[in-house]
Amino acid sequence: MEDTQIIGLYWDRDQRAVEETAGKYGSFLLRLAWNILRVHGDAEECVNDVYLRAWNAMPPERPVALRPWLGRIVRNLSLDRWKRDHAQKRGGGMEDLLGELAECVPGGGDPQKRLEDQEIAGAISQFLRRLPEESRNMFLRRYWYGQGAAEIAQALGCGAGRVKSSLFRTRKALRVYLEKEGIVL
Repeated sequence: MEDTQIIGLYWDRDQRAVEETAGKYGSFLLRLAWNILRVHGDAEECVNDVYLRAWNAMPPERPVALRPWLGRIVRNLSLDRWKRDHAQKRGGGMEDLLGELAECVPGGGDPQKRLEDQEIAGAISQFLRRLPEESRNMFLRRYWYGQGAAEIAQALGCGAGRVKSSLFRTRKALRVYLEKEGIVL
């Protein structure tokens, strides 16, 4: 079923919307949640929460692209869950992933910094648009989808060492770019 038809089902308040969403995007959403949480039950719960959020958001919202819209929701839910579950813990998983970017991107969960966060997000988007496609794909697979180097290498048909070195160079270039933009001091 086409995304516009699925969105139409949500707007008509037809419960088949959830079934169609799960059939078309369920495995994608579960994989994204799993890459962040690494706990099957928690990942499934986040995916189910996505369906509820989609049901409550449409109408009035009408997403232009359903897959990335759903992906953003599951990613945010998964990150929130991960942060809650690891508030007092250290080590492994997502903490390592976020730690890789800590040297280039300023932190701060202060709600008063939302405007700054939007500025950073815009600068990162500009940076990514300037990258060669392969480097951009590696970066997004690692830091958006949470995939490991071996998984990225397999998907792109290259070695894990190449992925790791590309990510290292891209992070270094990102830091330089953000410094030039006056974002990282």
